[in-house]
Amino acid sequence: MSSTNATEPALIEFSEVIKTYGKGTSEFQALKGVNFVIHEGEFVAIMGPSGSGKSTVMNTLGCLDTPTAGHYLFQGVHVESLNRDQRALLRRNYLGFVFQGFNLLARTTAIENVELPLLYRGMKRHERQTAARKALQLVGLEEWENHSPGELSGGQQQRVAIARALVTNPKVLLADEPTGNLDTARSQEIMELLSRLNRDLNITILMVTHEAEMAAYANRLIHFVDGLVEQDAYQEPKS
Repeated sequence: MSSTNATEPALIEFSEVIKTYGKGTSEFQALKGVNFVIHEGEFVAIMGPSGSGKSTVMNTLGCLDTPTAGHYLFQGVHVESLNRDQRALLRRNYLGFVFQGFNLLARTTAIENVELPLLYRGMKRHERQTAARKALQLVGLEEWENHSPGELSGGQQQRVAIARALVTNPKVLLADEPTGNLDTARSQEIMELLSRLNRDLNITILMVTHEAEMAAYANRLIHFVDGLVEQDAYQEPKS
């Protein structure tokens, strides 16, 4: 991925995005006028110290929060102008989420966990299972579909979580510290998986991480400090 992407239509654009929490003496500005453009197929690592604004950016990207001022465009649509239901539809139809804590349902099987987003869409059982098996195959867990999370390793649980995020065929995968609960070997496996999904499926990945070794797998690094973008640079991703 190179800066030649600047000539392509933007998938995501932040323009002078400001986010303020609280009022009066308790007012805190988490984002102070953030600007960046993301193009389809990019793998972006978002880094920064605690309080830098990276989590606020991810919540805004995921339609879990809205800017106080400025513009957030997704495929040209002004997300900041959407109501709650419209943002929920955007989140459901275009975004996939992967969390540090896996967030799997303990008493259900891997395939049932992956099916869950499709259940909310009202999809028929046979169609759900077919799509879930395909997603599990993408992450190399097709033989583990009937195992519960308690019967899986941490790395396998995160693979199930990634399959669940992929099952709706999202445009963007938002990964919040996806290796935070894993050891080094499992972390590398997950990052290699994300890299392959980005490369083979052309899925756009935006990942928050505090680990430089994990950020090295991305082809772009955006570094936040004090609510602003301090650095935005392309890099040769680790293979």
